[in-house]
Amino acid sequence: MPEKFLITGLAKPKAQMTEREYLVALSSYLYFGPARIKLLIDYFGSAKSAYKAEQKSLISIGLKVERVADFIRYRNEFELKSYIDRLKKLKINFLTIKDADYPHNLVDLDSAPPVLYIKGNLEPSDSNSVAIVGTRKMTFYGKEVTEKFTKELSNLGITIVSGLALGVDACAHKACLDEGGRTIAVLASGLDIITPGSNTALAKRIVEGRGALVSEYPLGHPPLRTNFASRNRIISGLSRAVLVIEGAQQSGTLLTASAAAEQGRPVFAVPGQITSPMSAAPLFLIESGAKMATNVMDILEELNMEFSVNHEMMENIMPQTKEERSLSTIITNEPVHLDEIVRISGLNVSDISARLTIMELKGLVKNLGGGIYKRA
Repeated sequence: MPEKFLITGLAKPKAQMTEREYLVALSSYLYFGPARIKLLIDYFGSAKSAYKAEQKSLISIGLKVERVADFIRYRNEFELKSYIDRLKKLKINFLTIKDADYPHNLVDLDSAPPVLYIKGNLEPSDSNSVAIVGTRKMTFYGKEVTEKFTKELSNLGITIVSGLALGVDACAHKACLDEGGRTIAVLASGLDIITPGSNTALAKRIVEGRGALVSEYPLGHPPLRTNFASRNRIISGLSRAVLVIEGAQQSGTLLTASAAAEQGRPVFAVPGQITSPMSAAPLFLIESGAKMATNVMDILEELNMEFSVNHEMMENIMPQTKEERSLSTIITNEPVHLDEIVRISGLNVSDISARLTIMELKGLVKNLGGGIYKRA
């Protein structure tokens, strides 16, 4: 064994660490991803024992000498107390995979992050989440469709998950917040680094509203290109389904769809104009077996979400409003087209579509297809 890689002794004793904190320290050494950390803990019996393991023990389980040497240098320099103090100062919490309130949708995945950093709040209701993802080069059609699905889903109490990127991601977060809904943004960097910088205000709005920023990466870790595929598995993992709005033929959006399929999550795609390059990803997904989504009911029926048939709960989520009463006077027993409803009401299409979906679930109107409605 080359002498230059031999390191004797451990760091000077520090303040007593909890098992949760040892897991934070262990996972902050990023070479040890979720799978390797699980193996280390299974072998040594705890995160503490794995973190404090002697050099010979680490080498004996198959880790390279150079890697072990690097890890020991890292842990000798890692100041946990200072790190925890930074988290508190930035108002960033963390959950470990062994915590009872770790996200239900993630916990059983093979690639679940051992530690999840959170700025804002996660809630039990987030188990009913849908990821909305798509291209950064969003078209006007993509914006309209993103807003339509986001508003309708968020008005049903469904949490919207996305990646805080430009385009579809940011549009979904904004539309959800505009409706007073919950949204979760999953970052490909430490939570002290918001990228793109132009979405810093949006990130702040998510935290101050009813949402959260989430990442598996420790403070200070930059958004490397290789991080985004890993980030995408958390977006899909937090969600019960993934909805793809737009994307080019080689879009990174396909990575999220692929992660969802591997996790057993249904993938939905919104068909677009066949002449648009941004329709390539959704069309490819539909051809490959993804479910086509033209309205929110396609998603709700597939997931069989409990509130899709719970009328009492729907009344609590979306009570009768002035707009609903107005629409009720327009929609009679005779079929009426959406365009006519828009003309008479003076409201915009996306708002009316969202209201009509709620009213349909409440049993107030019936969708006859083709944009035609009648009173139920």
